[in-house]
Amino acid sequence: MPTITRDGLPGFGHSPTITDRFRAFDAQHPWIYCALEQLVEERLGAGAKKAGMKALFEALRWRHPHEGTGLNNDYTALYARKLLAEHPQWASVIEIRRRRSP
Repeated sequence: MPTITRDGLPGFGHSPTITDRFRAFDAQHPWIYCALEQLVEERLGAGAKKAGMKALFEALRWRHPHEGTGLNNDYTALYARKLLAEHPQWASVIEIRRRRSP
């Protein structure tokens, strides 16, 4: 019988991957993705040519100090990829690197 991890994921004797943890977190906090979209749009509207995900995470933490609990920097790359999947026109704005972990 599987156990449930602290992230709400079933545990089968292995640690959940970053992707597993991200998916669970994103499903529990859909407002974060929407807020990141809005922040990118704000940056572009202000004339910025780049939008760094870590800076956007810090902006979320600043704007939503109580709701941002659990906003892990491990998720920045995965949110960047999710944003680019839905907004390919932002490819020159949001930099991504090759993934090293699952």
